[in-house]
Amino acid sequence: MPDVLYDKVRAVELRDGAVYLLDQRVLPGTLRHEICRSAAEVAAAITAMVVRGAPAIGVTSAYGAVLAVTAAYRQAGGAWRAHAAPEFARLRASRPTAVNLGWALDEMERALQAAGTEPPGPLAEAAARALHAHDIDANRRMGAYGAALLPAGARVLTHCNTGALATGGYGTALGVVRAAAAARGIAMVYADETRPWLQGARLTAWELIEEGLPVTVLADSAAAALLRAGRIDAILVGADRIAANGDTANKIGTYGLAVLARHHGVPFYVAAPLSTIDPHTRVGSDIPIEERDEAELLRCQGVLHSPAGARAWNPVFDVTPASLVDALITEQGVVERPDTPKIAALLAAAHPAAS
Repeated sequence: MPDVLYDKVRAVELRDGAVYLLDQRVLPGTLRHEICRSAAEVAAAITAMVVRGAPAIGVTSAYGAVLAVTAAYRQAGGAWRAHAAPEFARLRASRPTAVNLGWALDEMERALQAAGTEPPGPLAEAAARALHAHDIDANRRMGAYGAALLPAGARVLTHCNTGALATGGYGTALGVVRAAAAARGIAMVYADETRPWLQGARLTAWELIEEGLPVTVLADSAAAALLRAGRIDAILVGADRIAANGDTANKIGTYGLAVLARHHGVPFYVAAPLSTIDPHTRVGSDIPIEERDEAELLRCQGVLHSPAGARAWNPVFDVTPASLVDALITEQGVVERPDTPKIAALLAAAHPAAS
């Protein structure tokens, strides 16, 4: 494909019997890998935000499962399943909102059903690598579908980081940007800084600069003024979980952007793989929303910037109603104005044997 140059970053790799995670807490100032040699270390790294982004978390958990079953067989031989079970549970609990995590572990458990008396590690590794490759392929197909929605030389606004760092590679919403840049050019990507972890200011900006694409960082609170000025052609965001009716959980601040987009008549697009859709969650209000330590808001790089005694509310995600989503972009195509019947039809078309 012509946009192959716009795909240089990998957040997670399995090599030499360990999971290598590009530590996203210290980018862009420091390029460092966290090396995890056990499933427990992988789970801790997910919780600590070494790796983030629902698809990347899914790929990471799959590689964590490889470490879990390999260690379990080494310790217990043929009784490895019982020894691996607590590690799978630990991985599942590492982040509650990102549905890709549970989906990836379900896929790994299905693959391991075929394991016999031989060591399960090679089978698990093959399954995890296939899952990783599938994610990259899905993102590239998603990018092509999404790019067709944008005008030539589009000016787009993004939130959080939805690129190669947040996925197996290439990206979801930022993958759409990559595909559009290769096909018809991108005039500017406006990246919300995305408090409190600054994934937009640090990670999205870094990815785009690395690939020679134009980026302007703005405070989250500046998005409304930018939209009012008529300087945005579309808003592109990712998702951590999509309910059966199309309601979307994504990084905190996404809901506000959707409201602003509707008010200003700007298209609001969600780009996410099918693995992010949770058909067992009926509506967005059923999605568990992770809340993190107050210190993440009250401090910046370890320095207290709020008065002693002040409290903070720190939800990591919010839910955007499907009624505010102009289109859901997936590897299977674009669903305009998603709702329960359209989501069900999308999943049935992708998995006809299960429908």
